[in-house]
Parts: sequence; structure tokens; C-alpha cells
Amino acid sequence: MWLVFALLSAVFAALTTILAKIGIEGVNSNLATAVRTMVVVLMAWVMVFVTHAQGGISQIGRRSWVFLILSGLATGASWLCYYRALQLGEASKVVPIDKLSVVITLVLAFVILREEFTVRSLIGCILIGAGTLVMVL
Repeated sequence: MWLVFALLSAVFAALTTILAKIGIEGVNSNLATAVRTMVVVLMAWVMVFVTHAQGGISQIGRRSWVFLILSGLATGASWLCYYRALQLGEASKVVPIDKLSVVITLVLAFVILREEFTVRSLIGCILIGAGTLVMVL
């Protein structure tokens, strides 16, 4: 089932870029990010209440709070930079560079989370990096 959600995530991420590129025209990128973020926050809280998950708030530990907040800050920084890049550049060039996050994530997962880094992972990272160069240059 994770594969279905991962594929849907990719489709929605693609739509996000196209819709944002159209919507950001003539709008300050920080303001556009704030509007997008408000919609995401509202949608996330609606899902929390629809799925009756609100009771779990009190069960979130201190360590989880710290890392979820840090993740939120990283997300905010990513979105602000992404929207500014999208406003200044072509979506077809911004997106491949943004997707280098896959390579960076794999490296960080190996270094920080001690996840296995296989030959297949290394080849994939090299291909993604090379593909990014081909698309951007």
C-alpha cells in the first residue's frame, strides 16, 4: 500500500509545481508560500479530526516534539526557497534540482540513521545526479 501512496505523492507534487508556477505569477514568493502553508495546515487538521487522531496529541513525547518542530522548520525553509526558485526560474529546471533531495536524503539516512547504503543505492544516486545535470544544462 505504501507504493500507492508514494505514487500519489509524486502525482500531487507534480501538480503542486504546475499549479504554483501558474499561481505565483505577480505574487511575492514568501506570500505565496504562506498562502500555500495555510491551506496545508487546514487540510492536515481536517484529516486529524476526520480520522479521530486528535487524541494522540497528548501522547507525543518531548523528543518527537523537538524533531517534528525541526522538520517543520526545514519544510518551511524548503518551501520558501522552492517558491522563490520557481518564481525566478523555469519549473523544468527547478524541479530536477529540487529532487536532488532524494540523493541528499539517502546520504543523510546512511550517515544519521545508519540505514544500509547498497551498491544499488549508490548507482541510483549517481543516475539521479547525472539525470539532474542533463535536465538542467
